[in-house]
Amino acid sequence: MADPGALDANAERFAGSADLYDTVRPTPPDDVARMLVAYAGGTRASMVIDLGCGSGLSTRWAATWSDAVIGVEPGDAMRAIAERDAPENVRLVKGWSHATGLRSGSADLVLAVQAMHWMEPASTLREVQRLLRPGGVFAAIDCDWPPSSGDADADRAWAECRKAVRLYEKRLGRGIEGAALHAPIDLADPELRVHTVADTHVNRVVAPGVRSWSKEQHLARMRDSGVFWWCHEVVFHRVDESPAARFVGLLRSQGDYQTLRRAGFTDDELGATYVEQVAERAWKGGTRPLVFSYRVRLGVAA
Repeated sequence: MADPGALDANAERFAGSADLYDTVRPTPPDDVARMLVAYAGGTRASMVIDLGCGSGLSTRWAATWSDAVIGVEPGDAMRAIAERDAPENVRLVKGWSHATGLRSGSADLVLAVQAMHWMEPASTLREVQRLLRPGGVFAAIDCDWPPSSGDADADRAWAECRKAVRLYEKRLGRGIEGAALHAPIDLADPELRVHTVADTHVNRVVAPGVRSWSKEQHLARMRDSGVFWWCHEVVFHRVDESPAARFVGLLRSQGDYQTLRRAGFTDDELGATYVEQVAERAWKGGTRPLVFSYRVRLGVAA
């Protein structure tokens, strides 16, 4: 089992942006909920456990289709926001995905929404097995970044900023300091060949103390775990009319961006200033539909 102390940096990665995260991040489409509850054998859940619930976005979403929801979050800043806005049928607890302290066999569904890549997989899946009732469902739900804005200039500016962030964080993770840390990056770096919107965590070097696991391997790990008798992947989308500020806010809500800002990087260095400028031109003061793609990797327990 993973040592909780070894993942402290993961829990604090979003601490400085908890309010921004809660304001700009989307929640999964309601069709996802209908599908998951159907796999669990009903039309509404009795109990959902939301691992790594963060600011409570996914917990509040689950509360609309479950009688009771328990959000599990190790980060104090994120959990404080979740507690502030929690509906009556939601309870928040401090805990880890691999050590929740919750009752065995109590959940119809266990969720990890935009969170499984920060969790040690083997011990998390063992805890999921313990928490689920027979025939219960686990779902690792992830959103691709960026959302599609319908403007190629804006989407490309976002993508190039994200590549720069990845390479700067790689330097940070390798202990590079001073001028060498801040030297201009090369977008032809071979590491970017594996950089995709679906999974930015492939072969990734992150800041000291932080660990992440590839999203693309979620389904294979679930199948190999022996926890589930049926595993599957489904893709959904949702569309939100949004101002330019939300598009840029989504960029700034990323944990690696926040890490680099705390390390002394400026928006000009990272390319966020340019993204904001391009977005303001594209949006022209109005809104545009942002298309969010969701990948749901689900497993049904024996």
